[in-house]
Amino acid sequence: MLNVAVKAARAAGALINRAALDVEAVRVSVKQTNDFVTEVDQAAEAAIIETLLTAYPGHGILAEESGSEHGAKDSEFVWIIDPLDGTTNFIHGFPFYCVSIALAVRGKVEQAVVYDPNRNDIYSASKGRGSYVNDRRIRVGKRTRLQECLISTGFPYRPGDKLKPYLNMLGEVMSQCAGVRRPGAAALDLAHVAAGLTDGFFETGLQPWDVAAGSLLITEAGGLIGNYTGEADFIEQGECVAGNPKIYAQLVGTLAKYSRFAGAGDKASVRQAVLGGAEGDAQAATSGSNAAAPAAKSTLKAKRIKGASGAAAEAEAVQAAPDAPF
Repeated sequence: MLNVAVKAARAAGALINRAALDVEAVRVSVKQTNDFVTEVDQAAEAAIIETLLTAYPGHGILAEESGSEHGAKDSEFVWIIDPLDGTTNFIHGFPFYCVSIALAVRGKVEQAVVYDPNRNDIYSASKGRGSYVNDRRIRVGKRTRLQECLISTGFPYRPGDKLKPYLNMLGEVMSQCAGVRRPGAAALDLAHVAAGLTDGFFETGLQPWDVAAGSLLITEAGGLIGNYTGEADFIEQGECVAGNPKIYAQLVGTLAKYSRFAGAGDKASVRQAVLGGAEGDAQAATSGSNAAAPAAKSTLKAKRIKGASGAAAEAEAVQAAPDAPF
């Protein structure tokens, strides 16, 4: 099954690479504001589905563009497909996008492939057999202190996404780690965490096809992945955090209060922080005429946080610039 998934991913990657030679000629449609689909997405998805169903005609399909239109409707075997994760990057010629294919058996992911066509790297995993890039075994990073870590994320971009809470969340993580990156393709972000290229990942608003393959890559590489409160059954919950066990625990300690599953007290504290930021913006606007007054320095203080394991992690306080948005 993994070999068939690799064959399907390479077929899609060939179409993507061919189109990338003249990306200006690719037809682009808008699903909703800032959410694009191209003829390449559709052609790559068709190639994947044809390869999979030729080998396994009794299997089900859940794909980003066509949903459950193809394949068996009641099969215990369901292929979860994102034919081109990072479409916005692709149509701009920014070389960070991938093909993501996972097989769920009775709701549990058992096979996974993430293909990076720009670097010709195949990330793959089978349940219980480890994670690999090409033929080399990969493991999550070994760093244990969040302030030494490079963390990847995804920014809100759809209408209705809650930008203010995200900026607060981003500010907290930024103040506790060595750096934050936003490459723009969640499946490839997760593959990079599995390979130890980055130390952790978090994002809100993801779909099953964004995270299914990456979730198995992470766990088979020795890492943990779940929602912001640390629950492992996260694939359809729209929030994701991943890392090695120690970094995962520290990220959960920071992000849990932003989860849709957080307790009432945590949600109230987040609302208060967001409203406080809005009031600060209003005060800054009303006092803008007093040009002679020196700008007050805002400080982001990272508190001592507790991970899911109960171990406390120290994070350094970071001085934010006066015009920082959080």
